[in-house]
Amino acid sequence: MNRTTLSLIAGVTALAAVTGFAAFTTPDASGPNTAKAAAELPVERTSLVCPAPSISDLAETTYTSFTPVTKGTGSGGKAELLAAAAQKADADGKKADEDGKGGKAAKPVLEVKEPGEPVTGDVSGGDSPALLGTADGKFAPGWTVQETTGVAVGSGRGLQGVNCTAPDTEFWFPGASTAADRTDYVHLTNPDDSAAVVDIELYGKDGALETTVGDGITVQPHSAEPILLSTLTHAKQTNVTVHVSVRSGRVGASVQALDDRLGGDWLATSTDPAGSLVLPGIPKDATAVRLIAFTPGDADADLKVRLASPSGLITPAGSETLHVKAGMTSAVDLGDVMRGEAGSLVLTPTDQSVPVVAAVRVIRGKGAKQETAFIPATRPVGTRATVVDNRAKGTTLSLAAPFRTAEVKVTASAGSAGGTAASKTYTIKSGTTQDVEIPVPTGLKGTYALTVESVSGGPVYGARTLAVTEDGVSGFTVQTLPDDRGMVAVPEADEDLSVLQK
Repeated sequence: MNRTTLSLIAGVTALAAVTGFAAFTTPDASGPNTAKAAAELPVERTSLVCPAPSISDLAETTYTSFTPVTKGTGSGGKAELLAAAAQKADADGKKADEDGKGGKAAKPVLEVKEPGEPVTGDVSGGDSPALLGTADGKFAPGWTVQETTGVAVGSGRGLQGVNCTAPDTEFWFPGASTAADRTDYVHLTNPDDSAAVVDIELYGKDGALETTVGDGITVQPHSAEPILLSTLTHAKQTNVTVHVSVRSGRVGASVQALDDRLGGDWLATSTDPAGSLVLPGIPKDATAVRLIAFTPGDADADLKVRLASPSGLITPAGSETLHVKAGMTSAVDLGDVMRGEAGSLVLTPTDQSVPVVAAVRVIRGKGAKQETAFIPATRPVGTRATVVDNRAKGTTLSLAAPFRTAEVKVTASAGSAGGTAASKTYTIKSGTTQDVEIPVPTGLKGTYALTVESVSGGPVYGARTLAVTEDGVSGFTVQTLPDDRGMVAVPEADEDLSVLQK
């Protein structure tokens, strides 16, 4: 045995020791397949970023943080939110401490106490910063944070809500605008220790809009940048798709859409481009619904437009299909298509499947009392999804099973100031959307979280509408319920010494 062989064996042996002999078993070609299924285990760390809530001095913002109880987690961990500037100072302080200069840890804005119990915090005015959050251990799986802001008057007045998002490298926002009566910002938040470089592309009805400073935007570590869309282009267009792509690093991204007459809300990112999309939970009293779609590929998309109503799938009269030209934003006004019934839009290809992204703009009210919210195409509930800041009044949970009948379990957590959790199971028939009767916690005090879990059947899509009336004006916001990705598949591994043999 020569020295090279000895070195190779030593290296492999050391690697096996480090990984705990986690080599996959590779059976002989003639033997039985002994590969084991992957185990579903809770994630051990989650990161979220929350954009700066408002520039209005009259803004009142509530943050709500919640982690559902998950089996299989340990007893330790924590979940906390820090102001972006404070986290940067904390990071600088830790570096100073490492250099022997001393440092002081930043104080969290919000900390979760125990899984299953929501925690809330309030801020006022237009100076509230973006927040950066991390959760680990028992607080990581399914950690959910929302900021809800009420603005009494001015552009975007009404209720604005957004789920704090996980940092990523690509985002699609169909439904933005550069029209004169709209003030739209794309908020970029960098949670990491190194700078992120971001490109922003805008697409209107005729294709890509010429932009001035949309390429190579630098977002400094532990900081946030609100970018006013109208400063990126001279074009004034009603329906615009925003594409955020990250060259280096990662960011959280959301679009804040403020209208001079129609209120405003946050526009969350659409799910990844796909041939079929579901946009769940359009309020039954919507007075106007506009569908906006975009295809990033080189081929046009022809979509069949259907509404999953409480009685089944129906086709909106006059809007049976939508043709989306490649690289161009298309929109169709569906009017008061809801007619007093809850519903979800279901988009499927008429022939060839072409990936698209989509969102709907929803208006409630009439005249000077109109308010706006946005619903992007979203992932199904999957294993589990959670939405927070639900209140005793004004909360509506919509669940849709567009393709197959499904059974789901809904759990209302204890309240943020007291109460006992409650659960209920529902059957959602194929092709329908149901506004379900929520199992409100017993003795509820404060706000509560709703967790939806798939039990059996086809995929379920969900959305929560939160409505608050102040001074006769009904403000509302809608959040979808995509899978929280709190579980991760970990392949079973066995010791396999055959890797040492040749």
